[in-house]
Amino acid sequence: MPEIENNIEVLGARVHNLKNIDVTIPREKLVVITGLSGSGKSSLAFDTIYAEGQRRYVETFSAYARQFLGGLERPDVDKIDGLSPVIAIEQKTTSKSPRSTVGTITEIYDFQRLLFARAGDAYSYNTGEKMVSYSDDQIKGLILENYDGKRINILAPVVRARKGHYGELFQQIAKQGFLRVRINGELKEITPGMKLDRYKTHDIEIVIDRMVVEDNPDTNKRLSDSINTAMYHGDDVLMVLDQDADDVRFFSRNLMCPTTGISYQNPEPNLFSFNSPKGACDHCNGLGTINEINLKKIIPNPKVSIKAGGLIPLGEYKSSWIFKQLEIIGEKFGFKLTDAIEKIPADAMDVILNGGKDKFAVPSKTLGITKEYKIEFEGISAFIKNQYDESGSSTIRRWAKDFMDEVPCPVCEGSRLKKEALYFRIHGKNIAELSAMDIGELTEWFQNIDKHLSEKQHIIASEIIKEIRDRLNFLMNVGLEYLSLSRSSKSLSGGEAQRIRLATQIGSQLVGVLYILDEPSIGLHQRDNEKLIRSLEQLRDIGNSVLVVEHDKDMIERADYVIDIGPKAGKYGGEIISKGTPAELLKEHTMTAMYLNGEMKIEVPKKRREGNGKFMKLSGASGNNLKNVTIELPLGQLICVTGVSGSGKSTLINETLYPILNAYYFNGVKKPQPYKKMEGLEHIDKVIDIDQSPIGRTPRSNPATYTDVFSEIRSLFTMTPESMIRGYKAGRFSFNVKGGRCETCEGSGVRTIEMNFLPDVYVECETCQGKRFNRETLEIRYKGKSISDVLNMTVDEAVPFFENLPKIYRKIKTIQDVGLGYITLGQQSTTLSGGEAQRIKLAAELSKKDTGNTFYILDEPTTGLHFEDIRVLMDVINKLVNKGNTILIIEHNMDVVKLADYVIDIGYEGGKGGGQVVAKGTPEEIIKNKKSYTAQFLKKELSN
Repeated sequence: MPEIENNIEVLGARVHNLKNIDVTIPREKLVVITGLSGSGKSSLAFDTIYAEGQRRYVETFSAYARQFLGGLERPDVDKIDGLSPVIAIEQKTTSKSPRSTVGTITEIYDFQRLLFARAGDAYSYNTGEKMVSYSDDQIKGLILENYDGKRINILAPVVRARKGHYGELFQQIAKQGFLRVRINGELKEITPGMKLDRYKTHDIEIVIDRMVVEDNPDTNKRLSDSINTAMYHGDDVLMVLDQDADDVRFFSRNLMCPTTGISYQNPEPNLFSFNSPKGACDHCNGLGTINEINLKKIIPNPKVSIKAGGLIPLGEYKSSWIFKQLEIIGEKFGFKLTDAIEKIPADAMDVILNGGKDKFAVPSKTLGITKEYKIEFEGISAFIKNQYDESGSSTIRRWAKDFMDEVPCPVCEGSRLKKEALYFRIHGKNIAELSAMDIGELTEWFQNIDKHLSEKQHIIASEIIKEIRDRLNFLMNVGLEYLSLSRSSKSLSGGEAQRIRLATQIGSQLVGVLYILDEPSIGLHQRDNEKLIRSLEQLRDIGNSVLVVEHDKDMIERADYVIDIGPKAGKYGGEIISKGTPAELLKEHTMTAMYLNGEMKIEVPKKRREGNGKFMKLSGASGNNLKNVTIELPLGQLICVTGVSGSGKSTLINETLYPILNAYYFNGVKKPQPYKKMEGLEHIDKVIDIDQSPIGRTPRSNPATYTDVFSEIRSLFTMTPESMIRGYKAGRFSFNVKGGRCETCEGSGVRTIEMNFLPDVYVECETCQGKRFNRETLEIRYKGKSISDVLNMTVDEAVPFFENLPKIYRKIKTIQDVGLGYITLGQQSTTLSGGEAQRIKLAAELSKKDTGNTFYILDEPTTGLHFEDIRVLMDVINKLVNKGNTILIIEHNMDVVKLADYVIDIGYEGGKGGGQVVAKGTPEEIIKNKKSYTAQFLKKELSN
């Protein structure tokens, strides 16, 4: 038996394409599973080992709890022994909620809230003075000390700078036995029926007591009672009026400004939370941004008339109430609906956009009478805003959002918090300023904070600061020093999100757990790879088993044990072709081994392309951390933008260059980050951006629907003789409309079980067994295959099947060319990795006729690719460039960088230390640069 204790034994795994494999994985080691994309690595790691671990965890719940979870399917495996509790760190597990930030995921922000609530110093937002708070005994002591022998009045403030006549208030005060009040600085006796001017602002205080201060037992007792009464009526604030000097001083049990008397509630952690009503900015509800109407989206072309559809939300003229109202507005302001919008008077446009109510008369020249008109118009902008704020329908809200821009909230300036929360400081910084710092800078701030704390703060905060430091160091160790805590989690790349979860796990210091990671090195520069590998080794050394699905050369070489799955992808994979230490792997003749030991390699081109001699030039880009960057892009070449993580590559390309190009060629409305000038736009025809966002968010979306090949396949099925006899149309073969689909699962093939505290689980539909269609539809066959069989074909099987139908063949052939021959046509897009989704988008673009003058932008297309797949992908990309197109790739992978004709390296560091062009030119020119990190790694590749 001892054998099992040190190993995880998987026997007879048959999930997806696995061919009944047996595998032994050593425990408490760093194990890498590698192999071609689609060979079955994730099927073994996630769909077999993790799924079984999760199922066993759910089995431990009581029968009562399990009934809410539904049955978790047992993976198709004979037996798994030696399994520890499993934690999967995947790429697609970040929250898409706008409230989730790096700080909240890592829990560092929660510790910061606690730190500010317990050790922060409050300052007045009126005067900037430090706020003070006193106990009743301290107040008594201060009065005895400062007013000894003086005549004073003790006052309880009840109204502060508000309008009203306050008749009822004076009656109430008199009923409680008080005789005098101080109104706007003047002492008065309360008289029956007393009222003030209701249109002026007033300050009213009740006179609680009038006395001469002496230090004797009687005065002491009386002073204590008066302070208590004043605090009760004044909501924990009282005022002391020196009658002779006519000078007032405030005292409060809460935090209070000594000059103006404004007070804050005593701070609690939720005052600093933007997810709690106590702390969130009231204007943006703690989101930091608001949606504002963008007039350019409502009126993109002011030369068009209203009648011709110049107001996009209304469309072209129809006989409806709203156009009748616009005609009446035209009568009043003297314009016609056929006039160009730019010629309509400004005050008329104001009524059209923002609304108005009016009555007016127009004399009729022909009839000699006057006609009465009445305008009651809500205004197009106001209508859109109301629909967005109040509509219960997500479709209508989406429609309204198309006419709006997300802009920083003008009240909290993007900090998400109430004004009071921002006036608590530690060593001169408030909580929002700390969250906006890069993690590298923040770590340094927390390392040096001790010497700036008072002794009391030190005692309170030392434990909290230790926790924060530990967590920040874990983030530094996985190469994320360029992020800030306020960064929204939905803007993180898959690799970043995964490394944040990894840092959180290292922070939790669990032992004896099996961690499964899915390509954690995505989006990491080679320089930071070392840090990541060290973090994984640290997890292993404290007594955990770490299983990594990975293609990265360094990671494979540093592993304790490597499992290579292959030999090919899809149904030609699913076998274990080698296993052992990295040294043993190198002796094998598997494709992975041949790339590692140099038998196979991606060849460096003999000659770099010259391009077509034309350039595009972007000058003065300064968004985020860019420092006034100017770049020249030679056209007709393969351009690669590289640089360490967080150096500003995405800001420069995705947030500055692409929005400029998109606005120029397709009237895109996304606002680019600040820049000065863009030249050379006339040299290309169009721009295509292929990023890693999912191709669809539901199980209904799949490669066949995305590339539009499914419409052609449905049309083909309607042409079969049986289909024509039954009169079936293309809709019969769609799983998105009623008719041909299975109605139990509404055509998705799976039922969604909502797990309240785990991710949703998809279970195969019991009626159609995952086929998506009803029996009648499945009876229609083409070459012996039903529509469901076609969706279940891999692309490699579909290519010969459809080779005589050019329209279908061209589209699926391009999917095969980008190295995705192993996926099925109907594979749910929710199960595709970011890299696969990106290559499907690439295939969809490639299957269109290209102009030979297109500018493509690809963001890390090698994500999730084996060395061999990179070679296949780069062949496709090179073909495109050879036709005259320009391709710009943002990439860390040296196998791609060495193939580029022109490289732009951004650096020098990530975050604040980045944002400059370090080097530019051919790869051969780049490696001469001594300061570039990319150059050091590129040199090794080129010398090989």
